[in-house]
Amino acid sequence: MKHKRTTGKIRPQLRRKYIWAYVFILPQLLYFLLASLYPIVMSYVYSFYEWDGLGPLEKFVGFANYTELLKDEMFWNSFENALIYGVGTTVISVVVSFLLALILNEPLMKGKAVYRSVYFLPVVTTTAIVGVIMNNIFGIQGFANVLLQQLKLISEPIRFWLEPNLAMFLLIIIGSWKHIGVVMIYWLAGLQMIPNDLYEAARIDGANYGRTLWHITIPLLKPVAATILLLTVGSSLHVFDLVKTLTNGGPYHQTETIELFIYQYAFASDFGGARVGYASAAGVWLGLFVLLVSLFFGWLVMKSGGSTKRQLAKGGGRL
Repeated sequence: MKHKRTTGKIRPQLRRKYIWAYVFILPQLLYFLLASLYPIVMSYVYSFYEWDGLGPLEKFVGFANYTELLKDEMFWNSFENALIYGVGTTVISVVVSFLLALILNEPLMKGKAVYRSVYFLPVVTTTAIVGVIMNNIFGIQGFANVLLQQLKLISEPIRFWLEPNLAMFLLIIIGSWKHIGVVMIYWLAGLQMIPNDLYEAARIDGANYGRTLWHITIPLLKPVAATILLLTVGSSLHVFDLVKTLTNGGPYHQTETIELFIYQYAFASDFGGARVGYASAAGVWLGLFVLLVSLFFGWLVMKSGGSTKRQLAKGGGRL
């Protein structure tokens, strides 16, 4: 029996499919090139120049901007503040969202869609609106001060945004509040991927909720946890709009993060005129640091993914 060659007919069809695939990908590719890759490359270029952002790019200074950063106390202060904010928001949002996801994942839980919408609402609320709301709550004449005075707990209004430690604490709480909804969705997705057979087998063996949580749920969620940490830490270190809206880095730069530091040098005149080259060097430094953190968590994702597959093959952890 002779087989007809159909290669010549299939290839043009595949080519047409590939062409349409490229057509659909092209807009996103152009956006990435123009809005992401080009600014990143130019930031590296600008970091080797002393430039105000307006005149010609002429004064090449080599690594002078980078060496100046190493001696700049304000830069290290902003980097420390970014780390404090990043660690604080990551810990709170990851832990609280995990507990909420466990509750919403219970089969007998009613009104899940309503609760998910309520928890996700801060994520889609713009930072400007959040700033207005929080200033109305924690301002001198805000709801918090009025309530505390009505309860006779304080005699004078608390200046929440003028106390360094208190201001940073509030920023961490508000930032965590904005992150919890989306992190909870990631946890829920991970929980729903765990085979229900493992829980049924554990119940037959007499395991209680705590043992199944510790030996089945948590081990199998390791890849999800690593991914969540990767996304949360990266976004927290890049915090700008929340700080700009609520404290603008005050009081006395005690809540100034590294992105606000970059903004001040690149666009504001607080430091005697714009220094785009110096700001670009700070941006490159931050980008490299976030890259190292991302590579570390990416390695955790790959490592935990392999261990999870082995655990699933064994039928979960030992009870």
